[in-house]
Amino acid sequence: MYLSKVFAPRLREVPQDAETISGQLMLRAGLLRKSASGIYTYLNLGLRVKQRIEEIVRQEMDTHGAQEILMPLLMPAEPWQATGRWDLYGDEMFKLTDRKGRSFCLGPTHEELVTSVVGSERHSYKELPFNLYHITNKYRDEIRPRYGLIRSREFTMMDAYSFDRDEASMEPNYTLMFEAYNNIFRRVGLTFRPIQADSGAIGGSSSHEFTVQADNGECAYAACDNCGYAANLELAKAHPATSSENVTGTPPAPESIATPGIHSIDEVAHFFAVDPGAVLKSILYVADDKPWLLVVQGDDDINEVKLLKAVQAREGRLATDEEVLNTLGVHPGSVGPMQSAVPVVVDEMVRRDVAYTVGAGKDGFHIRNAFLGRDFDSTVVADIRTVRAGDLCPVCGHPLHTATGIEVGHTFKLGTKYSVPLHANYVDEDGSEKPYFMGCYGIGIGRTLAAIIEQHHDDKGIVWPMSVAPFQVVVVPLNKGDDAVWHAALDLYEGLEKAGIDVILDDRGESAGVKFNDADLLGFPIQVVVGNSFLKTGNFEVTLRSNKTDKKAASASEAIAFIVDLVRTTE
Repeated sequence: MYLSKVFAPRLREVPQDAETISGQLMLRAGLLRKSASGIYTYLNLGLRVKQRIEEIVRQEMDTHGAQEILMPLLMPAEPWQATGRWDLYGDEMFKLTDRKGRSFCLGPTHEELVTSVVGSERHSYKELPFNLYHITNKYRDEIRPRYGLIRSREFTMMDAYSFDRDEASMEPNYTLMFEAYNNIFRRVGLTFRPIQADSGAIGGSSSHEFTVQADNGECAYAACDNCGYAANLELAKAHPATSSENVTGTPPAPESIATPGIHSIDEVAHFFAVDPGAVLKSILYVADDKPWLLVVQGDDDINEVKLLKAVQAREGRLATDEEVLNTLGVHPGSVGPMQSAVPVVVDEMVRRDVAYTVGAGKDGFHIRNAFLGRDFDSTVVADIRTVRAGDLCPVCGHPLHTATGIEVGHTFKLGTKYSVPLHANYVDEDGSEKPYFMGCYGIGIGRTLAAIIEQHHDDKGIVWPMSVAPFQVVVVPLNKGDDAVWHAALDLYEGLEKAGIDVILDDRGESAGVKFNDADLLGFPIQVVVGNSFLKTGNFEVTLRSNKTDKKAASASEAIAFIVDLVRTTE
C-alpha cells in the first residue's frame, strides 16, 4: 500500500481531551477518531492492528479447543430477568423496547444468551466438555467514559464459555484457557501479570485478571515478588503483623477522656500520643438499607467489595451525618464500638491483645485501653480492609507492593450460576438431568491495543511489536523526484510484497524530516531508507524502530532476503 492512499489523518498537537499516552498517540497517528463520548471509529491503520490482535486470539482459542460462533448484539430481556441481572446491571445496560413492547438490551456481555442457546439443546455427558467463543462488540453505558479504548461505551471483546459436568472436570478447561491467555498476551508483546480477582457482576466462585502494569491503569492490585502472590485490591489479603504494643498480664481498665474538638484519626492519635493504627475507626454504613457499624484500625481504609460480601449485601453506602446522629445518638468523630445500637463488623486485623483508643459513643469523649472481646464485641469478624504497600504477603509473609494496571483479560469459574436459573442441563450417564458447570473467559481487544501502546512507545510515537503492527516495513524514498531512488524504492517495495511482507511505501513528496517523523509516529517496526547513501553505495539503510541508533546497510541484491529474515526474527 502507498502511504498517500491511507486514510490516516495525523495530528501534530496532542489532543486536549486525550488523557493517556495510548489515547493521545492513537489520535495523533490517525488510528482512531472520536464519534461521541466513549465511542470511536477505527480508521484503517487502527483496524489493521485490531484485526491482527483478533487473529492471534482466534489462533490460540482454536488451538486450545474452543469453537468460534457469533451471537447477536441485541438480546431479549427474559434470560437476564431469569438470572436477576436485568436489574443488577442498572443504568450501565442499554435497554430498548421494540414496536411490540418487548424489552431488549444491547449486550454488555453474553452469559445469559449463550447459556440459553446451549440449554435449548439436549446434550449428553458424552459430548462434554465444549467451549464456545465469539469476537464482537459490547455496550455499557459507562457513567464516565475515559482513557480512550480503556474505558469506552462501545468496545470489542472476545468472550468464551465452557460447559462441563462438574467442577473437577471443569478444571482442565480453565487451565487450557489460562494457558491460551498467557500465549495471547505474550504474542502481542505485552508484559502482564495474572492476578486473583473479584468476580463482580459476572459472578462465580473465583476469577483471574490478566493485568498490564500501567500508571494510568484502573485496576489496583497487591503483589509479592517473593512467592508470586498477586490479587486485585478488591480481593487481596494480608497476613497480620506482630504488634509491638500487645498487652501481657492484667490489661488496664478502659478510661474515658474528654477530647473537645478532636475528631479525625490523626487528631486523636496526636492527642493520645499513639500511632494511628492504635486508634479504631468506627463508621456507620448502610448495606441493603440495614445499618452496620464498621470497625477498622485507624490507618486502614474500608474495602466496600469485601464488606458487602461479609454482610451478604448487594449495595451499600456511608451513612449521612444526620443518620449517624439519629441512629447512634452521637456526631461523627465520637462514634465508637462499645454498646453499639447496631450490628458491628470488626476487621480481622483488629487484635484482641492490643489496647485501642476508640470513640466513646458520646460527643467530645474518647476511651483508651479498649479491648476487643472485653469492652466491645463483634457481630461479624471479616477481612474488610484494603491492603496497603508494606503489608505482609498472606502466603509467604514477605512485604507486598501495590501497583496499578490495565485489565486486558479476565477468566471466571461460573459454576451453575447461569445454568440453574436458565434450566440449561445435560443428560448424565444415569439418565438424570444436571446443570452445566460453566467457565467464562473474556479479552478486551481494544484494551489490549491500548495496553500495547502504553508499553511500546517513546517520545516520538508508537513502537509496534512485529506481531501486531499495521505494516511490518515502511520503505522511505527521500527524493521521489530522483528516478534512481524512486525505482529502487519501488522495486524493493514490490519485492517485499511478493515475499509476503506487509509493507507500505511512503510515496509522498514530503521532506525527509516529515517522512521520518511520520514513520516514527506510526511505529512501523522496520524502516528502510532509500536516499543519497543508496546513490553513492548502492545500499539501503535499514533501521529497527525499537533501536534507531543501530543502522544496517543492505545491498539492493540482498535487501529483500535480509529484510524478510529481520521480520521473521524481530518480536
